[in-house]
Amino acid sequence: MGRTRTRAAKNAKPSPDPTIDSLLSKAQELIVQAAKNAKPSPDPAIDSLLSKAQDLIVQCDYPLARKFIERVLVRDDAGAAEKVAAREALGVVLLELGELSKARDTFLALLPPHPDAPAPPPPSAHLYLAQLSSDDPYAALAHYQAAIDILHAQLKGKHASTAAPPDDDELKGNIVRAYVAMVEIWMDPGYDLCFDPAAEQTCESLLARALEIDPSNPEALLALASVRTSQQRPADALALLHQSHTLLPADASIPTRLALAKMFVELGAYAEALSVLQAVLAADDTEVEAWYIEGWAFWLMGERAKERGEAVDGLGWEELWRDARDCLETCRSLHAAQEHHDEPLLEHVQELLSNLGKMGIQPSPVEEGADEEDEGWEDASDEDVDME
Repeated sequence: MGRTRTRAAKNAKPSPDPTIDSLLSKAQELIVQAAKNAKPSPDPAIDSLLSKAQDLIVQCDYPLARKFIERVLVRDDAGAAEKVAAREALGVVLLELGELSKARDTFLALLPPHPDAPAPPPPSAHLYLAQLSSDDPYAALAHYQAAIDILHAQLKGKHASTAAPPDDDELKGNIVRAYVAMVEIWMDPGYDLCFDPAAEQTCESLLARALEIDPSNPEALLALASVRTSQQRPADALALLHQSHTLLPADASIPTRLALAKMFVELGAYAEALSVLQAVLAADDTEVEAWYIEGWAFWLMGERAKERGEAVDGLGWEELWRDARDCLETCRSLHAAQEHHDEPLLEHVQELLSNLGKMGIQPSPVEEGADEEDEGWEDASDEDVDME
């Protein structure tokens, strides 16, 4: 009779290994001890946070920039100048996000009599508040003048800015731009100021001060040309425009270039206007106003060619008006695609296109190469569909 096999219990567990338990316990102790000894990661430097916020503002990432700015504002180790810089940046972000009331309050908090206002206040706060005062030209003028006073004092070294002081060229540029902005307010037909008997002399005086600061500033010369145009002095205005164009830096803003081109068109200097516009469209071929001004220039050139019965810049009136139609059609398409805000511009474009249509001016024919290229893409698409 064989031996009986002992049956193992169904739920029997292996006995614990004391070596493994000891190792696990030791590992847990080491983890706890390491956590106790670990030092918290240091907070990023304030200047790094501000620099990152400025980079994000340049990149138009305003919500993320706001988060970096708010991190500075809650830090106890941030200095007074850093807090001021953060509040300035916050105002800019709020402005770009369309929170105008909050932006205004933020900039006002940087000015006396607010208890937290620095001394002297940053001129940028006045400059932004001037832009936010479009419904009150007198308040805007007061803010611009206040900014100019602070900038003049910085230029003369009477007091230092709370932030890193800008160089003289930057200070001079800001002063001139503020003077030019004041002139634009005085000349704006939307305000009663332009009907004031003192308006002309005031503009002359403001621009004289601007050119005293920087005699070769192209924006000041452009503004003076506008004044000369309003005074019915086209020859003087055109000379100033040529001077401004010559002095215009390579990195001049598109609005400045468009203003220059528009004034060239108004004074009949079409070749100069087209030269300026070509540079604008080379930088940004989706600029609605550039296409509009170019189309308007070609329209006026076509009128001149037809009236005189001669070519203008080697082109007949039909060719010029065809170019005008091409530009205006592009302008209309971009206006719709971008949901552009300038409705009067669109109305003028529609009027000009309607007139060109009545005169039988058709758009320029599409180049054959472009058609063949399109057909090639269409054929390739058909083949792809068939292959599927």
